[in-house]
Amino acid sequence: METLDKKLSKTLGLIAGDGELPVSLAKSAAANNHEIIAVSLSPTNRKELESCCKKVYTSGAGELQKVIDIFHKENVTQITFIGKVSKTMLLRNPRLDSKAISFMKQVKRLNDDSLMLKLIEGLAEENISVIDQTIFLKEYFPQKGVIGKYSPDELQQIDIEYGFQIAKGIGGLDLGQTVVVQDKMVLAVEAIEGTDRCIERGCKLGNKKATVVKVSKPDQDKRFDVPAVGLRTLKNMQKFGGKVLAIEANETFVVEKDKMIEFADRHKMVFIAV
Repeated sequence: METLDKKLSKTLGLIAGDGELPVSLAKSAAANNHEIIAVSLSPTNRKELESCCKKVYTSGAGELQKVIDIFHKENVTQITFIGKVSKTMLLRNPRLDSKAISFMKQVKRLNDDSLMLKLIEGLAEENISVIDQTIFLKEYFPQKGVIGKYSPDELQQIDIEYGFQIAKGIGGLDLGQTVVVQDKMVLAVEAIEGTDRCIERGCKLGNKKATVVKVSKPDQDKRFDVPAVGLRTLKNMQKFGGKVLAIEANETFVVEKDKMIEFADRHKMVFIAV
């Protein structure tokens, strides 16, 4: 952190989506003597952000010019963005300002990497650089090994290895980062609907013993879309019939780790980093 801090501005910008990660990042940055100017895209964590950020503005996900203007006003030249923002907004009457519309027209394919890399390029033209999401959150990456109480049996281990291979494949195609498998069969792959809906679709097809595997993309760009799981992930699995959650070690954010372990152990679920 000390070496990285020398390269970072004292004041950093944060585009904050849903969930705990934006708050955790802001708190960690504050603990390392940085001030955060946040642009909140979600009301769910706004009060928590206000408690640890210098300022918190609100914006819609499609108000790109507003976000740029905020950072210019606050003299912010380095930002990060983290937290869930559903891409399905692009399909459901999206509210895009003229800047966002112009930006979207320049993107040949609206997949995650194309969108985010074009956004980073556009922000750079505004003298705003995007920094690594993980700088302040290294402790959220578990190392390889069983995280909960229960280890996978032989058949579950086969499904984990198969699921890992398939998840890396769809990640390389920039489709998603999550798959659901059972008995060496792929039940669901993640696309635009997101992890929760992928888990629901896949686990419903199984017989209460499905395996969910979530990985990083090959050559993952740490400035965006770093995979994350949380308590909600396990709750959705338990609700729809998932038995094993396998994540990529040292590459996947684990949010509310203690609560996840308690939940997995209580429901006799396997929780493992591979």
